[in-house]
Amino acid sequence: MKNKKINQWLWKWHVIAGLIATPFIILLAITGGIYLFKEKYEKSHKERITVVSPSNYRYSYEEQRKTADAILGKPHNAMIIPTSDSLATEFVSGRFGHKRSIFINPYTNTQTGMIAVSDGIMYKVRKLHGELLIGTPGTLAVELIASWMVVLLITGIFIWWPARGFKLHGFFIPRWKQGKQVLLRDLHAIIAFWISGLLLLVLAGAFPWTNIVGKNFKTLQEITDTGFPTSWHGIGIGKPSSDKTIALDIMVEKAATLPIEGIITLDFPKGPAGVYSVGNTYYQDLQMQQKFHFNQYTGEQHLSQQWSDVGILMRGRMWVMAFHQGQFGQWNWYLMLCVALLLIISSTAAILSYFSKKPKGKWIVPKTPKTFNPSIIVIGLIILLGILFPLFGLSVLVIMIIEKIRATRI
Repeated sequence: MKNKKINQWLWKWHVIAGLIATPFIILLAITGGIYLFKEKYEKSHKERITVVSPSNYRYSYEEQRKTADAILGKPHNAMIIPTSDSLATEFVSGRFGHKRSIFINPYTNTQTGMIAVSDGIMYKVRKLHGELLIGTPGTLAVELIASWMVVLLITGIFIWWPARGFKLHGFFIPRWKQGKQVLLRDLHAIIAFWISGLLLLVLAGAFPWTNIVGKNFKTLQEITDTGFPTSWHGIGIGKPSSDKTIALDIMVEKAATLPIEGIITLDFPKGPAGVYSVGNTYYQDLQMQQKFHFNQYTGEQHLSQQWSDVGILMRGRMWVMAFHQGQFGQWNWYLMLCVALLLIISSTAAILSYFSKKPKGKWIVPKTPKTFNPSIIVIGLIILLGILFPLFGLSVLVIMIIEKIRATRI
């Protein structure tokens, strides 16, 4: 049997957290669902830039690179190896939100277009999803909401778990014929329970982008040496030389012979001691991602690395981040879309359920037993969550202080 006092206590904080977090949760679910359509939305625009008509004469990659650098006004970081004769050559500069690609027609050596990550409406949707369009304060707010979502899931499962066994209606199927309040309650609770495991995975894929939890996780990777090895990025492999660097076309030919699939990127040497690095992005199977490093003066291969050479925490982090974005294929994309839609329905049902019961002009919060004191296990769990999610821990302290002041005044 469940402890009724604990159930009432958790129910109070579940309602309070839900009232604060649910409007933001709905916003995040909507923007996340919209962002899943990014590739489909931008496909036609991108094809007008990336698709070219093949011709008899083709300019060298070295000539194309010079043209792209002249347009940018500085050297590029990398290029994407074309997989078809009808594709423009993509030269990449910058990283993350500053990433920009210039596309060169290999048959005319002219620019077909430029695509920047920060261009277009989908970038605004992403910014709204990740930082509410207000920069660092928004990122912290989203992190706080995500932290409370974990707490809402844990408390919700405990509250929902039936004390007298499971029944088909009310625990697996919503009760459609017992009034609006019962239906709204069931829609919220049943949907939330059945997608709770997926939601925890989605949240795990979101936290690496956050300011505090994400930074702490990176620190843990550094301490445990479970991130990317420095050699993965070509650091500390090459040596300076007075020899002339090999032509870019030779490196492209070498890259074409490597046993790798997916989007193949050729990173250019960074300085006299840099190397050419060839790597692939293959979300269908992350285990197939590899890196190859070549001497920029001789073309000799220095090192080849497999995905297993990457630290376990980084591999896990990359997996949940790719899962979060629906990048593992159609099944993952549709699954994330379903999760977003179900989360919207469940969260909306929770809000409607609350407002259908509360008196007009008055906010109500479930009462807790006056004699109840949280057990050591409950307190320990709260402390653990406060350590894992510092913003949650800080918000709990603020709530405790407010409650103490309120109790003192009363």
